Amino acid sequence: MSLQGHVNELARRHKSLEKQIEAEKSHAAQDTLKVVELKRKKLQLKDELERLQH
Repeated sequence: MSLQGHVNELARRHKSLEKQIEAEKSHAAQDTLKVVELKRKKLQLKDELERLQH
């Protein structure tokens, strides 16, 4: 996979996690631990994206 392809896939996964976080937050009985875990994964992807883009 090319570098740009890898960056695009990471960006897609980052956006997907954002949607999952918003969906989880919208539930009346949201799972706080799940939201924290999703945010952690999202941050890891963001860090990797930034590292690859610089």
